[in-house]
Amino acid sequence: MNNFLDKIKETTAYLQAKGILYPETGIILGTGLGNLINSMEVITAIDYKDIPHFPVSTVEFHQGKLVFGILNKKKIVAMQGRFHFYEGYSMQQITFPVRVMKFLGIKQLLVSNACGALNKSFRKGELMLITDHINLIGDNPLIGKNYNELGPRFPDMSQPYSKSISEKIMKVAEKNQVKLNKGVYAAVAGPNLETRAEYRFLSIIGADVIGMSTIPEVLVANHTELPVAAISVITDECDPDNLAPVNIKEILKMAGLAEKGLNKIFTELVGEL
Repeated sequence: MNNFLDKIKETTAYLQAKGILYPETGIILGTGLGNLINSMEVITAIDYKDIPHFPVSTVEFHQGKLVFGILNKKKIVAMQGRFHFYEGYSMQQITFPVRVMKFLGIKQLLVSNACGALNKSFRKGELMLITDHINLIGDNPLIGKNYNELGPRFPDMSQPYSKSISEKIMKVAEKNQVKLNKGVYAAVAGPNLETRAEYRFLSIIGADVIGMSTIPEVLVANHTELPVAAISVITDECDPDNLAPVNIKEILKMAGLAEKGLNKIFTELVGEL
């Protein structure tokens, strides 16, 4: 392969040959959030390890499959498990699937993640619509050679999350009586969770929740002029004055509880897009 663009095209051709044709929406399912697949009529599911140039998810509770099928009468392609900077992948590798989904023909991207709440009015088990973000990962997938075929050298980020899709999400949540907070998502590199001082700092700079993903994919979606919306599932509360040691089992349990509301929103939303 000569360059990054060639790799995207080769992967796209491989997936099209496997029957992944004309998806309308791309969905990235975060930690503990893979059950949306059970609501789909699955046409094909391919392990990441079998897809040319795809990284392989190393997080034990990420399924690691690209799933194509029908959700609410619409064709979608979903990532059941994502990639993170803390796994040792480059930003270009992490966001490579977004590039490929765009080449497959998706018209919009929906992203989910598990996060911790900094805003003291948010509770674990609730959802938050991301209205803006703060990138503290320390890297950016757009660094390096820019291919004009993919997007501009200096993409605008004045409205990183689609206003029209976000408004639809709020209406669907209200209709289904799913509590949906709104706020700012901050992302750090991880994989450790934060200290008390770091939680205080993040609150001071305007973050409502904290996570370790999502922003790289959103940056690439904006670069390639792909409308994107994102929902965080709040799995723990990060109050520096009442901080308990992290319990991954509890986080996954909370993700499972909140996922039901997330899946309701995504399923109905897909039908309206």
